Amino acid sequence: MTVPIDSTGGVLRLADGLAVGRLGYGAMQLPGPGVWGPPRDHAAALAVLRRAVELGVTHIDTSDFYGPHVANDLIMEALHPYPDGLVIATKVGVVRDEWHGFEAAAEPERLREQVEENLVRLGRARLDLVYLRVGGDGLMFPGEVPFAESFGALAELRERGLIRALGLSGVTTGQLAEARAIAPVAAVQNRFHLFDRSGAEVLAACEEAGIAFTSYFPLAAGMLRPGLDLSQAPPGMAPSAERFAALDEVAGRYGATRAQVALAWLLGRSPVTLAIPGTSSLAHLEENMAAARLRLSPEDIALLDGLA
Repeated sequence: MTVPIDSTGGVLRLADGLAVGRLGYGAMQLPGPGVWGPPRDHAAALAVLRRAVELGVTHIDTSDFYGPHVANDLIMEALHPYPDGLVIATKVGVVRDEWHGFEAAAEPERLREQVEENLVRLGRARLDLVYLRVGGDGLMFPGEVPFAESFGALAELRERGLIRALGLSGVTTGQLAEARAIAPVAAVQNRFHLFDRSGAEVLAACEEAGIAFTSYFPLAAGMLRPGLDLSQAPPGMAPSAERFAALDEVAGRYGATRAQVALAWLLGRSPVTLAIPGTSSLAHLEENMAAARLRLSPEDIALLDGLA
């Protein structure tokens, strides 16, 4: 069947007066290779952002360490003044080093600097949603600054009116509980997708508390695209041929793509899930957004549940 592009999968309330379509857009792929430097095609990057909003996206996920600064600068250039209802989420707690790597920067003063930088780069007086990036995907940032001290600094900025809602990224259930004792948590962003359920325990905690759970890498970091060379994927990360065959079987029943099925499964997995698939391609953007109204049968959901 043909999946219409006229919905973003429903709306989820993050905080008072702050709601988003459940299928959003992630800006991580807009900068150059390695999330560093300018995009290969500046005009195309602007076109993708504008088309995302035309298709109904009300949730854009970014960070000033994408580029660095590149993703935020593109968002402002493409979309400012921002349409009513557009929520821009950003992440702090990490900066880029001279070797293009990622390093922890969670001291209160550095967090305040990052928030100020995001405000300037995005052209906003207040940030909608700010995640404290803690760890995950090999980016574990242990111990130099107590977690509560870092989150408390962001809670302070929220009290000052510079941040509307707070989130956490790459956290455990223990860290989520610790943060909630300090200030309300509107959303958690952890890895969770069709082939990786490592965030399941945190997702369950979010369901119980009514907190939005944003899946990053909802398309398995691009591994679902047909024809992609998976030989360089980290050991154990690339899905097996058998799992791809099962996914293709389901996709074939709906006349859909792997990516569309994966996104439909994710949005159907829980009422609190959000997805932020990223791309620098207009064609992939439209394909992703078309997943919003794909409804999978209980039998197909059960089949997909077994692919992790």
